[in-house]
Amino acid sequence: METVIEVPEKVSVSLDPNSNILNVKGPRGEVKKKFLYEFVKLELTDGGKSIRIYTLRDKRNDKAVVGTWESIIKSLFIGVTKGFVYTMKIVYAHFPVKVTVKGDEVTLDNFLGEKSPRKIKIDPSVKVTVKGDTVTLEGNDLELLGNTAAKIERLSKIKNFDPRVFQDGIYIVRKGDVLEA
Repeated sequence: METVIEVPEKVSVSLDPNSNILNVKGPRGEVKKKFLYEFVKLELTDGGKSIRIYTLRDKRNDKAVVGTWESIIKSLFIGVTKGFVYTMKIVYAHFPVKVTVKGDEVTLDNFLGEKSPRKIKIDPSVKVTVKGDTVTLEGNDLELLGNTAAKIERLSKIKNFDPRVFQDGIYIVRKGDVLEA
């Protein structure tokens, strides 16, 4: 099985055949993704104007990998041309929570009345903004954006309290929306 993906205008693609790293550049920036699977291969065709994904054998799992890779590559194209956004909501009922972003660090203060703040590091390519009770994440790599949102959600994980009563936290409300240009 094989599939061919056309590279959109304003996007340039390069592939390192030794490490199977696909480098996609567009108006919003650059994203690199490593594609490793023993029986599925990538190659650039038409002088870099299209990408061919093909299997070396005819198994069901290999065909599934082809479809997955096709979806990932198409989302890379959308990411470097338009970008993605995740929206999260800060919810609290017991103690007022303060979320701040400084550089590549997100800090959660006064969560459930805790004295020490909770902190996580985020990737510099993800832009995090806090406005009121809304946290917005913007970036070009959908997978990295989702992982960052999950990290922020885990930052507010409640321990030793009944989750039916203490529903405080930061939760994903909308995910994977395409930014409007």
